Amino acid sequence: MSVTPSWIGLVAHLHITARAFLPMRPMEAIELVAGEGILGDRYRIGTEAGFYSPKPEAGRQITLFEEEALEAIRRDHGIELRPEEHRRNVTTRGVPLTHLVGRRFRLGECLLEATRLSTPCRHIEEILEKPVLKPMTNRSGLNCRILEGGTVRLGDPIRPA
Repeated sequence: MSVTPSWIGLVAHLHITARAFLPMRPMEAIELVAGEGILGDRYRIGTEAGFYSPKPEAGRQITLFEEEALEAIRRDHGIELRPEEHRRNVTTRGVPLTHLVGRRFRLGECLLEATRLSTPCRHIEEILEKPVLKPMTNRSGLNCRILEGGTVRLGDPIRPA
């Protein structure tokens, strides 16, 4: 007997940046290109200018982070981490990101495949000058491949495919 997933989340925040070390820019909408990444973002395949670009990864075309993790980091560690500071592209609300690895899901009209959980690194501490490495362990977001591109907007639904 198969169980139908019971969650539906939403896009709470969208961010991109053209190069490593630059601040993440808030966006009302972003354009996803299947097999490549996000228009204007540092990790789009073929235009890479991110910190990890020397280590290309097809499964890092778009990254997601739970808004609930921001709340947990504030509650458990007393660290205020704003949506643009986690350095992921999409901040979600109501989406069980850690359970999606290996699964497909819809981000607005787009189809994504979750490839692996993100891992925090010292680079983020250098940029933020906040001790977030340990607090972000096991809650650092999700890396995905874009299977079907399109426009993603603030408030769009996120649901199982």
